[in-house]
Amino acid sequence: QVQLEESGGGLVQPGASLRLSCRVSGGALSSYTMGWFRRKPGKDNEFVAAISYHGSVIRYAPSVKARFAIGRDEAKNAIYLQMNDLRSEDTATYYCAADRTLHVVRTSSSDYDNWGPGTQVTVSS
Repeated sequence: QVQLEESGGGLVQPGASLRLSCRVSGGALSSYTMGWFRRKPGKDNEFVAAISYHGSVIRYAPSVKARFAIGRDEAKNAIYLQMNDLRSEDTATYYCAADRTLHVVRTSSSDYDNWGPGTQVTVSS
């Protein structure tokens, strides 16, 4: 059973940057499509970004496309989410997730099989 663990969250001011990481253990990163989701209080999971198992297909939510970047670090068996120009509306708990389906990059949280415990990102002045 693959296990995921996020890190890198914190409290930052508007306009700042953060880099989230998600370490994969118990399985090879290359065996999964990987995604980032976030959840705000009282809301459902919201898709943020996803990357194919080979890294050549990437999808972003429109609200983050120009500011966030997802990537894979095969050497560390991890993915990252570089978040720039953070806004108060980015405040949420961020989760990484793994999807065993490889032929398509999906954006629905129900399609992802494994999840990390989450890391909190708070953007506030």
